[in-house]
Amino acid sequence: MREFKRTDRVADQLQKELAVLIQREVKDPRLGMVTVSGVTVSRDLGYSDVYVTLLGEQEPERIKENLQVLKRAAGFLRSQIAKRIKLRHVPELRFHFDESVVRGQHLSSLIDEAVTTDRARYQNEEDDDYQDNDQDNDAEQSEETR
Repeated sequence: MREFKRTDRVADQLQKELAVLIQREVKDPRLGMVTVSGVTVSRDLGYSDVYVTLLGEQEPERIKENLQVLKRAAGFLRSQIAKRIKLRHVPELRFHFDESVVRGQHLSSLIDEAVTTDRARYQNEEDDDYQDNDQDNDAEQSEETR
């Protein structure tokens, strides 16, 4: 059995080439800092789904605008890929916003919040235990002095 499928190899090469092409060749001023986070290619190599993230862009309008710019540039990008990669048929490019990074940041912030809450609660419990021990020790000392 092969270690990698052909579609996986094509997807990896497309990701590398698209990352460079989008950064260097697409000159639309509306396009922000785009990162190609992943590419999947259909089994017949007819379509490729390109997942992108946008640095510092969280607003749905800006995300939609950037995706429209990439969609309009798809033909140009496809022709440039055809020059760089030897394929009989270059897959049609379909761009999608990759929400996994945003979701990951949100989950990370929730985890950080839970950890700080637990630390504060644990610290308060330790302080309460310490105060209880002090009160018990004070009570024992006062009984001994009687």
